[in-house]
Amino acid sequence: MQAALKTKILNIAAEERVSSWRGDSAGLVPAEKGFSESPLVKLPGQSCTMELRSGEPSGKIKEREKGKRIHRDSSHEVLEWRESFDQLLKSKSGVTAFHTFLKTEFSEENLDFWLACEDFKKTRSKTKLASKANRIFEEFVQSEAPREVNIDHETREITRKNLSGATSTCFNEAQAKTRTLMEKDSYPRFLKSASYQDMTKQATSRGISKRSHT
Repeated sequence: MQAALKTKILNIAAEERVSSWRGDSAGLVPAEKGFSESPLVKLPGQSCTMELRSGEPSGKIKEREKGKRIHRDSSHEVLEWRESFDQLLKSKSGVTAFHTFLKTEFSEENLDFWLACEDFKKTRSKTKLASKANRIFEEFVQSEAPREVNIDHETREITRKNLSGATSTCFNEAQAKTRTLMEKDSYPRFLKSASYQDMTKQATSRGISKRSHT
């Protein structure tokens, strides 16, 4: 009777060990705690179905998928930058890449001035408008300014007069001249630069890789 009891105990222990695994002799997968179970699937080369476990919480999976979508979107953006200067300026990452390029040509003040004007136009307070206008003029527009942009004397004087009654449009002419200079001069060189060519190659290869997996 004792022998029969001992055998029964051993059988129960063996069954408990087996219950902690999923699969057959071709490949057992431990049933670890904290993992969500996925539907039963049949793996190639196996004679029975086994329960696959994702190995990570669903939140992390969603996060990873979102990251992939952002990556695909940014790749598409890179290729759009060459369509027009407007497309480049609409993209935050495009502005960053262009700014980095302008630094290599020691002309980033043109883009910084354009961005400062864009921010200036959003100012609603008249007091802040006046102080910002003077600060922008002193930094970028006046003769011998620490970061003087390349505009003609006439535009410089028009901008100076506009400061007497600063409005959100007082830098419009100077900003437009600077933008045209970047579009006609710096932008074409940016598109031909090694850094942008590398980015387009990577974006194109990612697009080819994506299509080959669909």
